[in-house]
Amino acid sequence: MVGRMTAPSERLAYSSAAGRWVLTATILGSGIASIDATVVNIALPAIGRSFGTGLQVLQWVVTAYTLSLAGLLLLAGALGDRYGRRRVFAVGVVWFAAASVLCGIAPTAGVLVAARALQGVGAALLTPGSLAILQASFRPDDRSKAIGAWSGLGGVATAIGPFLGGWLVGLGASSWRLIFAINVPIAAVVVYLAWRHVPESRDEEASGRVDLFSGALVTAGLIGVTYGLIEGQALGWTSPGVLGALAGGAALMALFLWRQTRIAHPMLPLGVFRSAQFSATNVVTFIIYGALGGALFLLPIQLQQVARYSPLQAGVALLPVTIVMLLLSSRSGALAARIGPRLQMSVGPVIAGAGMALYTRIDADGNYLTQVLPAVLVLGLGLAVTVAPLTSTALSSAPATHAGMASAVNNDVARAAGLIAVAVLPAAAGITTAAYDTPDLLSAGFHRAVLICAALCVAAGVLASLTIRGAVRKERPLSHCAVDAPPPCRLTPAEAPASQSSPPAPAP
Repeated sequence: MVGRMTAPSERLAYSSAAGRWVLTATILGSGIASIDATVVNIALPAIGRSFGTGLQVLQWVVTAYTLSLAGLLLLAGALGDRYGRRRVFAVGVVWFAAASVLCGIAPTAGVLVAARALQGVGAALLTPGSLAILQASFRPDDRSKAIGAWSGLGGVATAIGPFLGGWLVGLGASSWRLIFAINVPIAAVVVYLAWRHVPESRDEEASGRVDLFSGALVTAGLIGVTYGLIEGQALGWTSPGVLGALAGGAALMALFLWRQTRIAHPMLPLGVFRSAQFSATNVVTFIIYGALGGALFLLPIQLQQVARYSPLQAGVALLPVTIVMLLLSSRSGALAARIGPRLQMSVGPVIAGAGMALYTRIDADGNYLTQVLPAVLVLGLGLAVTVAPLTSTALSSAPATHAGMASAVNNDVARAAGLIAVAVLPAAAGITTAAYDTPDLLSAGFHRAVLICAALCVAAGVLASLTIRGAVRKERPLSHCAVDAPPPCRLTPAEAPASQSSPPAPAP
């Protein structure tokens, strides 16, 4: 298949050897991004000790990656459609591996932050490509199986991340660097498999130029807003630098939205938001994923800095969330298909909020069975109830012509929510640099933070109960099957997949 475009008549069977190779390449490719996202949170305290830095730098280690990923995701999908999904996917994997090497050898915290931003660029290039390749490569009858296998095995990779990260970080003072080194051999295998076995595909009907300027606007806007939110606590919220960054970032975001109404081929067709159901679902997504991202940023720090867990213990402590979701998410999606999404989208966030509220019981004692396990189990249950109907509602509530774009928007909303939460939540909870270095103050701030997150989840549940329709909508032909990828191809009704697979939520 090297270098060939695959015609519809040549699309792959799920059970074929060629199909298994394509599936392996896409799972491993997206897996390195998933594993990296989970292991870095576990490594944050070790990174802070290695460079002698405080909470602000650790925030940037996380947000630099998410910034470039969120800002470039829509652009990367358009590049894949235009220049070939396999090509852009392979470039993203190589880019991600090269940036991982830079992360691993970073001599200073500033270099690490810059390298993490470059990692996010690679992740933006490979993330939409993995699912778009599956959609374009497999026969219509086998696409749901392929997407389901990708989602399930990708969830296993995500579950392995905290354990692997904790084990590597626990090997020594600077062993956190190994969490980036593991990406390189996996990336080499993925590139070989992609070159050897993955058929090329692109959108033959794509027209107009790829809107690089819009991609630059949204990325720069996110950078300005995030800089102002993170640095506001240290420099003062009225300092010229902070006010300038916030105002400049907001102006660039507004310019991006204005531009989308003026160009022939917008990166983000704003007409998709005319659906009240779609808009409400994305507001609910923003609140839930913001609460989740903020809480799971601080939880490994609380466990290691206050409860004195080892990195390995902190990683293993979070596994039940992923396990519960793997066991129950598909059943939750099937239930929502029968009864409609409103009930689960109303009750699920409240259960997740109860789990976050239980985190207030974690103190210096840190007993796993009595303090940590009940909280992670309840949180996992709440997410399992919520995520599948939330994702499917976001996709099904948009106009059919924008189904692929709807999935990309929903994914970007979730990532932007986590980005902003990591920037804002520590300051809102009173976790200053001094508090980070003082276990009692850090613990008090963590308890305030998770109560804020719990309240946000409850608010999301209430909002869903008021805005989400309870009726089950009939299935319609979809041009896309998962939240991580922009529209992979245009499908006729005969080619559309019979069902839709929801991707796993970001795991701890």
